[in-house]
Amino acid sequence: MLTVPFRLRYRLAWDHDLCRAVAGIFGRVVMRALQQRAMWRGVADGRSGAVVVIQRFGGALNLNLHFHALVIDGVFARGGARDLPFHETPRLTTLDVAEVLAAIEPRVARLLERRDVGEADEDRWEAQAPVLAGLASASVEATRGSGQRSADQARAFEGDDLASGRCLARANGFSLHAGVVVPAGQRVRLERVCRYVLRPPVASDRLAVAADGRVLVTLRHGWADGTAVVALDPMTLLGRLAVLVPRPRINLLLYQGVLGARSAWRAEVVRLAVPSAAAEVGPAPAGEAAPRVARTRGLRWAELMRRTFAFDVLACGRCGGRLQLIALIEQTAVITRILRHLGLPIVVPAPCPPRSPPTSALADADAWTW
Repeated sequence: MLTVPFRLRYRLAWDHDLCRAVAGIFGRVVMRALQQRAMWRGVADGRSGAVVVIQRFGGALNLNLHFHALVIDGVFARGGARDLPFHETPRLTTLDVAEVLAAIEPRVARLLERRDVGEADEDRWEAQAPVLAGLASASVEATRGSGQRSADQARAFEGDDLASGRCLARANGFSLHAGVVVPAGQRVRLERVCRYVLRPPVASDRLAVAADGRVLVTLRHGWADGTAVVALDPMTLLGRLAVLVPRPRINLLLYQGVLGARSAWRAEVVRLAVPSAAAEVGPAPAGEAAPRVARTRGLRWAELMRRTFAFDVLACGRCGGRLQLIALIEQTAVITRILRHLGLPIVVPAPCPPRSPPTSALADADAWTW
């Protein structure tokens, strides 16, 4: 995980091209470090890969743009005409992480210099959307709305969502953590890591409404000053959520190295997945052909629903058994006949118009503070 200085978080949250460039530097430097470690072990021309996830939020719904990277802990190297073996590299140490960060920081500085990005540079976000820019600046600087920043809040937010322990390096507002390693074969643990880096800004079970109308956000990790819950008035909450929404038509999931779409080795590295049931198929008896194993490019839609929303659509609510898909009916006439036979409405109801805010909310609007 790579975090950047506060002012740079604000610029990257608006300028997606600059954000992708920083993410590219991050991935290339890490993969270059793995390639060098493989060369020390006699593996020449090794290539690694990574999936970089751009996250825009912190634990308190603050604008905290940072980068998570799922990096292959080794390299692929061409061994023969068609052979592409994988060579695992030793785990990184804290000194290795510090060296990688020392290579990232000057490259980012040169990138900013080439693009004339500085403190005195024109703020295009403020020029195009001044209200949103103000909310974003306040959220990055850990303030309440447009007010003055609290020193205690700034110190607390500075360590927000930042892991601690080994393989952690900090320098000049940058920090790099590489202490999470998933051993080969532990697919369940790998899925948990993927779920973590792809999680939404906040879970519903972390939100609660206080008696005075403020929204309480429970922090995943307490701050250094002991804060475990952050109270936000409704307008502040909406402002923080607004700046977490990325700009239209941008991609927050980037594939690099051998996992990139233009990599010549991608087709050899990325294999078609084999269902877990295939592992239960034993060797074929003598004289018989081996059973053909069906291959799939992904999970079934029902399995995706269960993993994503914790809702098993194929579980029968009456007997607890398993449902099976018998047929898929798409003809409108057939659907109408079935609904009419079951006594169900056949006309799609018109959507209800949006309601206005409650009268009490309008009366208290002037009392809301930022």
